Amino acid sequence: MGEWANLVAKRSNDPVGMRSMRILITGGAGYLGSVLTPTLLGLGHEVTVLDNFYFGQNSLTDCCHYPTFQVRRGDCRDESTVKPLMAKADVIVPLAALVGVPLCNQDKIATQTTNFEAIAMLCRLASREQRIMMPVTNSGYGIGEKDKFCTEDTPLRPISLYGVTKVKAEEVVLQRESSVSFRLATVFGMSPRMRLDLLVNDFVYRAVNDRAVVIFEGHFKRNYIHVRDVARVFVHALENFETMKGRAYNAGLDDANLSKVELCAVIKKHLPNFVYLEAPIGEDPDKRDYIVSNARLAATGFRPEWSLDRGIVELIKGYTILKNTIYSNV
Repeated sequence: MGEWANLVAKRSNDPVGMRSMRILITGGAGYLGSVLTPTLLGLGHEVTVLDNFYFGQNSLTDCCHYPTFQVRRGDCRDESTVKPLMAKADVIVPLAALVGVPLCNQDKIATQTTNFEAIAMLCRLASREQRIMMPVTNSGYGIGEKDKFCTEDTPLRPISLYGVTKVKAEEVVLQRESSVSFRLATVFGMSPRMRLDLLVNDFVYRAVNDRAVVIFEGHFKRNYIHVRDVARVFVHALENFETMKGRAYNAGLDDANLSKVELCAVIKKHLPNFVYLEAPIGEDPDKRDYIVSNARLAATGFRPEWSLDRGIVELIKGYTILKNTIYSNV
């Protein structure tokens, strides 16, 4: 039995052999982390979150009753903070990032140091046995070829600072043998640390509250995935790491390669009074336009549980509660 198997066997507390791991999540109080952290705790893992709580969120307060949960307020770029936390971890999940084109453009230096340099530091500090599971973005594909699916072998041509830093970070991570990366589609769905500025979340919010939206460059296509399915992708990788390691995986819904206009049509099925109009002038600051194949991830046995329709229904209920645009990155 190898060193890794011995390590997890010592902490296995499940009669059917579930492996209990010590997991460090940087940025674990963010939109994705606030779903992933309680998911992992509920499965019996020990989770430590490092977060600067930049947005003043309280999304992890319901995790504090777990004796297996630890939290540290700090900066993921500070080696003196990160190094002792990494020393105790079997798995590192670097979620801390400035996410999205508008936010990255607001502070380009912080984007470079957080999205890339902090990841390079993690890779430098990590031992060969430690596993890194890295979320990136399929926006690295930039502008794809018409009607041609982007696969993990498609050349990466990011067209935003956000995309560039994520592509560079993925390169560093995948130079290690014990790593996987997930090129996430545009994420949607309710989270304890909500974001209204993500495309599906934004359009549904406008449909519920304004009953109208003006679309810029409505023919631009992208892929989508629910935040809870993203958390399930990480759990899937934990359970299948040896067969998945060393590769990048697109993560999205096969039936949701949709243009903005097509997305609005899906929303209108649930909210018939919703009106959407394409503006004849004006530009979207996020210029990406592509369709994506998720076949490599599907070949590992992963299947999404949340359809776009199911997520829209969830969002409509959520927006009965949330009436405030503080739930955005910008």
